Amino acid sequence: MDERLRVNPVLCTGHGLCAELLPEQVNLDEWGYPLLSPEPVPAALGPLARRAVNDCPALALMLVGDR
Repeated sequence: MDERLRVNPVLCTGHGLCAELLPEQVNLDEWGYPLLSPEPVPAALGPLARRAVNDCPALALMLVGDR
């Protein structure tokens, strides 16, 4: 199953930790909010993606699977 990163824009406060932990999948816009890759998270980056989700201070980042 492919997993993709998603962000809840209401919860996100622009800390930018996700981009520090997973720069291969997350860039920041000019205000410091995440711009996520539309591509599935590669299996090799799965542990880093889960860490970014778990470490998000605003609990705004999530991994969602394709059905």
